[in-house]
Amino acid sequence: MAAASFVLTEDQFLCSICLDVFTDPVSTPCGHNFCKNCITEHWDVNAKYLCPNCKEVFIKRPELKVNTFIKEMAAQFRQSAQQKSSSSSSERQVSKPGEVPCDVCTGTKLKALKSCLVCLASYCETHLEPHVTMSGLKKHQLIDPVENLEDRMCEKHDKLLELFCKNDQRCVCMMCTVLDHKNHSVVPLKDEYEGKKTELGKMKAEMNQMIQTRRLKIEELRHSVELSDQNADREIAEGVQVFSALIETVQRNLNRLIDSVKEKQRKTKNQAEGFIRELEQEISELEKRSTKVEQLSNSEDHLQLLQNFMSLNAAPPTKDWTEVRVHPPSYERTVRRAVKQLEETISEQMKKLIGELELKRVQQYEVDVTLDSDTANPWLILSDDGKQVYHSDKKNFPDSSGRFYNLCVLSKQSFSSGRFYYEVQVKGKTKWDLGVVRKSINRKEKIELSPQNGFWVIWLRNENVYRACASPPVCLSLKSCPEKVGVFVDYEEGLVSFYDVDAAALIYSFTGCSFTEKLYPYFCPCKNNRGKNSAPLIISPVSQT
Repeated sequence: MAAASFVLTEDQFLCSICLDVFTDPVSTPCGHNFCKNCITEHWDVNAKYLCPNCKEVFIKRPELKVNTFIKEMAAQFRQSAQQKSSSSSSERQVSKPGEVPCDVCTGTKLKALKSCLVCLASYCETHLEPHVTMSGLKKHQLIDPVENLEDRMCEKHDKLLELFCKNDQRCVCMMCTVLDHKNHSVVPLKDEYEGKKTELGKMKAEMNQMIQTRRLKIEELRHSVELSDQNADREIAEGVQVFSALIETVQRNLNRLIDSVKEKQRKTKNQAEGFIRELEQEISELEKRSTKVEQLSNSEDHLQLLQNFMSLNAAPPTKDWTEVRVHPPSYERTVRRAVKQLEETISEQMKKLIGELELKRVQQYEVDVTLDSDTANPWLILSDDGKQVYHSDKKNFPDSSGRFYNLCVLSKQSFSSGRFYYEVQVKGKTKWDLGVVRKSINRKEKIELSPQNGFWVIWLRNENVYRACASPPVCLSLKSCPEKVGVFVDYEEGLVSFYDVDAAALIYSFTGCSFTEKLYPYFCPCKNNRGKNSAPLIISPVSQT
């Protein structure tokens, strides 16, 4: 009769509590098996004596005895599994192409774990054991496995290359120092290795910094292109709005405007893309160089590091990108140039349209401005919300170092970059001063209002006499008296412009200004003149139409 064959699986020898191969297996009255410690601890924790598998409850705690048959079977299974694991591990250690094989193995060559610079041989895990256990071999220098250990011998003296000549920048043996390199500066390979490794670390840090700098520059250039695109899109849209209602002649002007804007846009984008390509090429070169540096930095092979170090001396990209910029072009003059080319019969209409667009553009930079009572002249009255100011016949504030001698007040807000815009209602007034001033102006004396003294201001006198306080002063000829004045400042551009909001017309612009300090909005309601000029200056919210 033929013997029955069967295969035992791991599941048959696993305890359902610890999920590991049985240790001292015992059987419960219901026929299920567990590790003795597992079922004992399970019953110690739970008040009921029940089987974890079938949930059968036992009236009293069963007496447990080790099932010797199952214990022996589990032990055999564990041994078999360990042998399979060991066999599988050996298979994985077989040397593969590109790996250093063990020099001692016969037949199938296993993968070497270390190479010995004294024995000039490479060893697998088994044959490396004497170097770990024997006192005489423990002193040998072990490194990560390498091929061609004979290259570590001096070709002239057949001695181990263990020194480095600083004069000739090459690895030498002990005999070389006595003969060919006598009186040269010679150090152990390890000392020179440590020095070069430190240099490699610095080189890698420099490479990473250069790469990061160039990546940031790419982002900056791309942002510049985005700004250029936004400006171009806005100008084109506004140009379409201006010219779409005009006759065929105006349409031809619009087409020329769009072509001009797109040409500037294309040039800006091409310039940025050229810079980006150059930066990406430099990054590619630096990344290749960084990879090589990193490989050498991670090497524990003294000779390989020193012999390959000289190949890194080629200078990396050193172009200074700090001052490289792509400046989005200004399209405003393009629009104005196109407008001026229109026929005389529609010039007034075009001026009004342009004025509305320009005002709408600067109104986008609206800021919330409130008056600073600490700077107000004592004879001024400020509203509770800090939005209104007018002259009073009685003193309202005590004297202090920050207050003005003149009838004026500054805003709480200051600006040292970018663009900002606010509007002030001047309706019903016969005199006023408005503008911006620098932080360091003289507050304690009567002083001429001029850019040289830190004032960029326009004023009204005698109900209809307007003047820009420039050097020399400029008389302003306005078609109508503004009831609301808009003030716009471009700090970087050095521009301060004033607008008649209701007429959407430019009143005056200070150009070419050089700002180096914080700027404060400036308000002077002037004396009430027995009630003729009692209306307040009112900071108004911007209402775009």
